[in-house]
Amino acid sequence: MADDSDTVADFDAFLDTVRETAQTELSRLGSSKSLYAETGGDIDTEPVLEATADAEYAAWQTFSAWADDESHDDAREAFEATAAEEEGHFETVRDELGDDEYEPDAIPALHDHLRGIDATVERVGALAGRILASKRSKEQVVGYFVGDADPQTAAVFREFGDDLDAQLERTGEVFAAVCRTEADRERAMDAATGAIEAAYAEYVENMEAMGANPKPVC
Repeated sequence: MADDSDTVADFDAFLDTVRETAQTELSRLGSSKSLYAETGGDIDTEPVLEATADAEYAAWQTFSAWADDESHDDAREAFEATAAEEEGHFETVRDELGDDEYEPDAIPALHDHLRGIDATVERVGALAGRILASKRSKEQVVGYFVGDADPQTAAVFREFGDDLDAQLERTGEVFAAVCRTEADRERAMDAATGAIEAAYAEYVENMEAMGANPKPVC
């Protein structure tokens, strides 16, 4: 039986492969243009907070739904914990907006994609991909508030990034429990890269709709 270090190494290797496979997509999702795409070109405090609230609300709803129909105990507990964190994130961003009545009315393409996944192995892989993509977007939100001379709000979103690290660790534990074969790992890999591709496709679509080049300028 593999020890904990073997399990961590296996998941770390999995993540390295995901990052390598989706290098271009993750790089562009982590560029300053991603915030431009998410806000429809209106990079100001309220649109940035609204876009973030929309993403957090969608994540809360997605992982709550996964937990409701998940048969694997470890996976269900992980999805429940993640949903609770995302609910807390949404409420925090709504507080930052100062609008207790704010209700998102759009589902990000990433979460529309995730909600179509119903197998445990694929869900675990897709969750890993979603976290890697979300870490990139959160870095841009932190960068916005740092640039806006608002270190207090930047610190709030840094804490969101810490939660994503915890989610990734939790995902690794479930990965070890459900990805027992090479075929399982391949399915998880396809799901992880598919989640990132869904987020990237929306980024490209939004940029092109505004007549902007989705590729970063070197």
